[in-house]
This record gives sequence, C-alpha cells and structure tokens, in this order.
Amino acid sequence: MTTQTDLIFGSIFTNGTITGATFLIATLCSLAIGIFIAFMYSIKNSYSKSFIITLSLLPAIVGVVIMMVNGNVGAGVAVAGAFSLVRFRSAPGSGKEIAIIFLAMAVGLATGMGYIGIAAIFAVIISVANLILSNCSFGEGANEEKTVKITVPESLDFEGIFDDIFERYTTRAELQEVKTSGMGSLYKLNYKVAMRAKASTKGMIDEIRQRNGNLEITCSRPVAYKSDEL
Repeated sequence: MTTQTDLIFGSIFTNGTITGATFLIATLCSLAIGIFIAFMYSIKNSYSKSFIITLSLLPAIVGVVIMMVNGNVGAGVAVAGAFSLVRFRSAPGSGKEIAIIFLAMAVGLATGMGYIGIAAIFAVIISVANLILSNCSFGEGANEEKTVKITVPESLDFEGIFDDIFERYTTRAELQEVKTSGMGSLYKLNYKVAMRAKASTKGMIDEIRQRNGNLEITCSRPVAYKSDEL
C-alpha cells in the first residue's frame, strides 16, 4: 500500500522505467526548482543574468543526463568524467557561487532519478538556509583581509619602510612577493594584510603614496586561485 510518505520521498519512475509522462514531470519540476533556486539566490546577492539563467536550467539538464544513463554504470562513469572536464574560464567564482551550482546539480541528480519530492524539499531547505546565513553575522571575521600591491622605485629601500603605516591600519601585514619591473627600475611589493575594524583604506593608501613617490598602489581582496591555472 502506497503511503503519503512514499509519494513524497519515492521515485516517480516505477521499476526504473521512464515514460513520456514521467519524463515531462521530472523535467518540468527540475526547471521549476531551478528557477526557485535562482530566485532565492538573487535575493541579497550580486549576480549576472547569464549566471541566473544557468542556475535555472542546470537542474533540468543534469536531470535529463541522469535519466539517460539510469542503470548503466559504464555510461554513468563516462558522464562523471565529462563533468570533470568542465572549467569556468572566466573570473574565479566565490564559495557561495560554487555552493549554489552544486545545489543545482544535486537537484538535477535527484529529479533525474525520479525523486521530485526530495529535490524540492532539499532545494527549499538549502536556499532558505543560505538566505538566513547570508543576512546574519555568522562567519564574519573581525578583520577584513586584503591584498595590497605597492610599486616603489629601485632607489627606495623598502625593507620595513611601510611597517608603521600597516601597524596603524592593519592587525597583520605580510610581504608575500617582491618582483622587479620596468627593466629593473621599479619593485612591485605584494602584501597580504588584515584591516583593522573601521580602518580607512583611503587613509592607508594616501600615507603609502607619500613614501613610494606616488607610484601605483592596488588594494583588493585576496584571490584564492587563478583561472588560467585550471
């Protein structure tokens, strides 16, 4: 006897058989859940139109792929290998973007196996949890990390010359890289710093400019990895 729980958490594919009706149901539900995930992500997050469209379509695409290889272990391994070849060649994505892409893929895996109820409930739980965590102070550090790149002339002894400035504006400053530029006439210093609470980035840069001869200074968030290494 089929219970209400079986209807919610069971697969719509009876004995693993995919019919025209169940295929349409699974695909349309995948698309609907994908649109829901994209809508929830668009709240309180920066995004591009292409990324939102990708989130909307990804569950349905993955779901169809899983339906096509259902029960075939060899084909499943081949599909997994194909997914492993995918690389995002644009700017590196944030951890939140990667997590939401995995959510969309997980939903596609569930709907592709016919577990529509599980996919919908899982998408709602994770999307709501993401929205709540994004709007609370959970995980916020006391100090904001930045990468500071300073260009100095070759005549300037840069050893420790900016230490007092960093001491006022940061809780930690580490020189990570030094390289020459302009046929050796310039040095480029790469610092990883942790800004003090409410410290002025502009004030720090203005003080550094007075010592490096008003040469180029860049202050940005640290990059976790480079896209050209993928």
